[in-house]
Amino acid sequence: MKEARYYRKETNEKVQCLLCPHICMIEEGAQGKCRSRVNHKGILYTENYGNTISLSIDPIEKKPLYHYYPGSQILSLGPNSCNFSCAFCQNYEISQFEVNTMHISPVQLCEKVLATKARQVAFTYTEPLMWFEYIMDCAPLFKEAGIRIVMVSNGFINPEPLQELLPIVDAWNIDLKSMDDEFYEKICGAHVAPVLKTISSVASVSHLEITNLLIPGKNDSTEQIESLVDWVAALNPDIPLHFSRYFPRFKMKEQPTPEKTLNTAYKIAIKKLHYVYVGNIAQHESFNTSCFNCKALLLERMGYATRNEGLDGDRCRKCGAKLYGKF
Repeated sequence: MKEARYYRKETNEKVQCLLCPHICMIEEGAQGKCRSRVNHKGILYTENYGNTISLSIDPIEKKPLYHYYPGSQILSLGPNSCNFSCAFCQNYEISQFEVNTMHISPVQLCEKVLATKARQVAFTYTEPLMWFEYIMDCAPLFKEAGIRIVMVSNGFINPEPLQELLPIVDAWNIDLKSMDDEFYEKICGAHVAPVLKTISSVASVSHLEITNLLIPGKNDSTEQIESLVDWVAALNPDIPLHFSRYFPRFKMKEQPTPEKTLNTAYKIAIKKLHYVYVGNIAQHESFNTSCFNCKALLLERMGYATRNEGLDGDRCRKCGAKLYGKF
């Protein structure tokens, strides 16, 4: 355990966690909503410091990140914790319930990365923001070793700790579940406004891609898709948007997202955004990356394998247009 960075001591040994917008008031001996922070005699500790549910090498495209060193490998790990309670959680076994973990110190993690061909780490799988203290301790070691940091997150964090993360995180994929606060409140146990603030802050300083899981009857109407696309386009039309197909998981039993819905979402988005992708599906016309300017094929994808067909550095070989991202 390690003392938490963001909390306030209250009367009668209560503490208030200030890491995320839930600002949980936690009594002595109790945990916060995320299950990762415990009040022990009036001090808030992070119980899950360095305890990971998995450690594996993944293709960067699996995060998904399509415009961040495509074709590269990344070491992935994550905590047994989440500050959301999504009824459709695709990883609910490791995010909502306690499971066995293995402890990896920041020094050990750095050594493990350097022992692989990867020179980047993804904090992912569940909600890595609940590993705030661990990530902050890893950061100086990673910087010295030339290791990049990627966050795959729900974006639900308070502004002050986010400001500490922004200079050390190289790339983000943030899950924007809906523009509807009622969706967030009823289905995820959270609110959308803090997520939008995080996305806006990240977009100004880091590489960013956004994922939206389309769930039948919940967030997949034409109006809801248009609202999300319009917001992203106003922020920056270069930001890649990934529509992901939903499958029944955890408490949600709706049938999988129809391909027709995914096609509709793609057609709506591609009119206003330069890079739109559809994922969690066998095949789709959006898998490849084309030049937004001349439509030349730049990156061809087969599963998680990526092949350069028309990129010269970060520019289209045909017309010279500069692509968003790192290549």
